Order: sequence, then C-alpha cells, then structure tokens
Amino acid sequence: MKALVLSGGTGTRMRPVTYALAKQLLPVANKPVLFYALESIAAAGLKEVGIVIGETGPQVKKAVGDGSSFGLDVTYFPQAEPLGLAHAVLIARDWLGDDDFLMYLGDNFLSDGVTSFVGSFQTARPDAQAMLARVADPERYGVAELDTKGRLVRLVEKPKRPESDLAVVGVYLFTQVVHEAIEHIKPSWRGELEITDAMQWLIDAGYNFGVHTLTGYWKDIGNVTDILEVNRAVLERLSPKVEGDVDDASEIIGRVEITAGAKVRNSKIMGPAIITSGADISQSYVGPFTSIGENCQIGGSEIESSIVLPDTSIDGVRRVVRSFIGRNAEVTGPTSVPSIYRFILGDHSRMQITSSDR
Repeated sequence: MKALVLSGGTGTRMRPVTYALAKQLLPVANKPVLFYALESIAAAGLKEVGIVIGETGPQVKKAVGDGSSFGLDVTYFPQAEPLGLAHAVLIARDWLGDDDFLMYLGDNFLSDGVTSFVGSFQTARPDAQAMLARVADPERYGVAELDTKGRLVRLVEKPKRPESDLAVVGVYLFTQVVHEAIEHIKPSWRGELEITDAMQWLIDAGYNFGVHTLTGYWKDIGNVTDILEVNRAVLERLSPKVEGDVDDASEIIGRVEITAGAKVRNSKIMGPAIITSGADISQSYVGPFTSIGENCQIGGSEIESSIVLPDTSIDGVRRVVRSFIGRNAEVTGPTSVPSIYRFILGDHSRMQITSSDR
C-alpha cells in the first residue's frame, strides 16, 4: 500500500499568514501540520509516499526532503493548478500503478492517526473506504448517508438539510478501481475533478464501499481559529519536560515543555505550553495553550492561547490572547495598555501598539 498526500493548497482563507508560508507547514505545538500526517502514515506501516504540491512546492520539498527523517520514501508530483482532488490522483497514476493507496489531505489533523483505519481496510478488503466523523454542524461538510445496514449509499456536499451527522474526513482508502471511476466523471461546476464524484460513481456502480467512523479528535484546518484549536488539542497531550535554562525566580506550573537552549528568566509559565530552543522569556507570563517558536524574544509581556512563530519579538505587551503571530514579527507595547489584544500577523510584520484615552 502507498500513500498519496495532497499539499498543494494555497490557504487563501488563512491570509496574511499563508502569503509567505505554505498552509500545510503552519505549526501546531511548534511542528508543521503536514508532519503529523506523515508521522501517522509511517506509524501505520506505509513507506512509499507521493506528495502532490502546488505553488508552495519548494517550501514543502525543503521541509520534508526525501522523507527519510520520517522513515518514508517520498516522491513529489507538481500540480500546475488546483483542478481537484481526483485530478491529483490522475497526476500520480503511473506511480500508483495497481496498488492500494491511502489518500490524505495534508491540512487535516487526526489525533489518533490512521493505523486503525488502515487496519480495518486490510481486514475487510472493500474496494474503497471512507473515514467518517460525527459532527454538530454537518451542513458545513460533505455528508455521508448510510442505509439501515450501515452501508454508504450517498455523498452530499454541504447539504442544507443533512440526512445524517456523519462528515466525510479528508482521508480515504482506494483500490485500483478508483482509476476507473475517475475516467467516468466530468469536472464539476468549479471546473475540478471531485473525488466525491468518483466515490459516488463507485457506490452507484455497485462496488463495495466501506466506512470507518473515527472516535478521536479531527479538524479540517481552514482558518486561523482552526489552527489555534488544533494547537490546543495537541498541547492537551503534552508531557512535562524542562531541559532549558530556568532561573530560580521563575515558576513553571503544569505540563510545560522547555527545550534545551531556551531561557526563562523571572517569568511564570503555565501549562500546557511549549517553548522551543533559542527562545528567551523574561519578566513575562506565558499562559496555557501557547506555543513559542525558535529564537523568539518575549519580554515584559503576557500571552496565552496563542502561536508565535520563530524569530519574533514581543516586548511590553499585555495581554495577548488567541493570537497567531508570524515569523520575524515585532510587537511592542505602549506606555499605558488596555487589558487585552488579539492579533493575526503575517511574517515580517511590524506593529507598535499606541496608548489611547479610555
């Protein structure tokens, strides 16, 4: 079995932070979202991985390389323009051959990985298999409709009146029959070859389409709020580990990871939180669900429930919450400060907060 990972999206809904960084490389708990997908593929026992890339391809190739750091053998497939998920399968058709394959949308995060999903497929041997998740708002997703025997009978994209609460997760398993399905479908109104159309063709043609309902946490990352939520979910599982330089005037509470090479001076760190090598925290409060990237400088500030990317400086700012701050950004505070701030800053931003009459 092979794996085909889609990492070509531009992340237009996440701008400005995706102007300079590929959506799939945005970090949660200081690790790119795409890396979690690759690690879960390796954990499931798969070795050969194809990655479909778009205009951010050079960034993805630089970050992932040949895949050896994940125990994988990676091949890249450029997609000149976004012509649909099924089109991505067409691009990799020769490489896929007649092998079964796992198709994984690189901006999906699954807390429990794909091992059980792959295992259930290998045991039951359907022609294809969809991963489903129960959601409170199915009208936002592609929805799976099952018959009384639990068999998949219909897929409906963002229905106004959903017939079920089962959303289709962006992870699928296919045998070679999917190639026949793709040959029979036509571009949608968006001008794209939709994988859901290929799946529906298989269902209508009578192929055995299995389903697997996940029980762990899943998020299809579409905006900055989503990535902050995933960051929170990952940090919930954090194990405490303090290897950095923490002075006696500082207080570390709860599940906090401070990487070797990080410094904490006269500060309070409340977990779950992670502070990476090269970061320097002084006279500050870092609160729960915060990820501080490499070489960040945090001085005289308060921050929580936020992601701060590498090489960023925050000085004299109270109080930053639920914020995403890009690489090499610089945030300085006023002489009199309001009680709270919220930021979404792209790379190389410069912001000075001025005081105002209140």
